[in-house]
Amino acid sequence: MIFVAAIIIIAGIYITMSYNGFVQLQNIVEEAFSTMDVYLKKRYDLIPNLVETVKGYATHESKTLENVIEKRNMAMGAGNMKERQKMEGELTGALKTIFALSESYPDLKANGNFMKLQGQLETIEGDILQSRKYYNGVVRSFNTKCETFPSLIVAKIFSFTQKEYFEITEEKERSNVQVKF
Repeated sequence: MIFVAAIIIIAGIYITMSYNGFVQLQNIVEEAFSTMDVYLKKRYDLIPNLVETVKGYATHESKTLENVIEKRNMAMGAGNMKERQKMEGELTGALKTIFALSESYPDLKANGNFMKLQGQLETIEGDILQSRKYYNGVVRSFNTKCETFPSLIVAKIFSFTQKEYFEITEEKERSNVQVKF
């Protein structure tokens, strides 16, 4: 009888500790996504300023500039993780075309405001990259806990499910942007 009681107490302690571990990791995943979201918002806010600066020098490139704004708006309105990943990849590609434009317009490349905005955007892109790495790292930890025995039993009991990684899903997003005139 004492042996059975000891097993029940140990199981209860394990379940409690495992549940608390899942809650802690889930909160870390949410915090990591929120951090990434803040950097994405900074980028969204910077893009209209960049586009306005480029407009003054490359007025006949309006399709390129409209495409960047369209991709920005679509990324901001993305609902789920898969859609957001896709839209962020497309926005990144559209931004590369703006920087490629600067190579064709020496006056734009020499514009101090453009250079400042480009530098800020490059810094934010680095921050986004780091926050994605962090997010994916904590998602990996959470998912590993969901998949490994015996914590997977607790995950199923309390409906903890694996989280999605933030990754590039389409091959075209991995390639360099080619701008031709």
